[in-house]
Amino acid sequence: MHIDAWIESVPPGAVYALVALIIGVESLGIPLPGEIALVSASLLASHGTVNPVLVGLCATLGAIVGDSIGYSVGRRGGKPLFERLGQRFPKHFGPPQLASAERSFQRWGMWAVFFGRFVALLRIFAGPLSGALRMPYWKFLIANVLGGVVWAGGTTAGVYYLGVVAEDWLKRFSWVGLILAVCLGAGSFLLMRWRASRAHQAEPEGDPEAEPVTAASE
Repeated sequence: MHIDAWIESVPPGAVYALVALIIGVESLGIPLPGEIALVSASLLASHGTVNPVLVGLCATLGAIVGDSIGYSVGRRGGKPLFERLGQRFPKHFGPPQLASAERSFQRWGMWAVFFGRFVALLRIFAGPLSGALRMPYWKFLIANVLGGVVWAGGTTAGVYYLGVVAEDWLKRFSWVGLILAVCLGAGSFLLMRWRASRAHQAEPEGDPEAEPVTAASE
């Protein structure tokens, strides 16, 4: 079962804890579909199943707490931790992925933590790698909190309002309008096909000025 279907199958009250748990574990450095979980919960909120404010709040707390724990783990384990993880999870923690993330953090510092929340690869590396690179915790915390609030709150709000607008539009879209749209599309397709056929028939099959080849006279 996919993560989005799993979230939709649990009781509404458990959605908040599930979103916080998945995003928190992902922020620890364990590859999980945190963004999919957040989008799925936000869509449920647009249907009135859960509260969008609580979804955004739980997602924000999960992101901040998970990143902070990941920072502590990375600070204690250092780079050897990533080398061991790279042997077990080469697709996520292999040398190319680690080198790319490390270059981003060394170049951008706090901004890498902030914007890393919006990138799947950096979202996994943000906490542990910041700790391994000995980034001052107060800098990490500021970027972590701001990134978590903007990412979780912005995603929740955007998906929620898009879902509400789409659902309201679909309710107003009558069956008559749907039938007319289908007929219009089919008519346009047939018209274009007929014109293409006429144009093909109008093209000469060969060069009209070319004379036929005759046998050489004796």
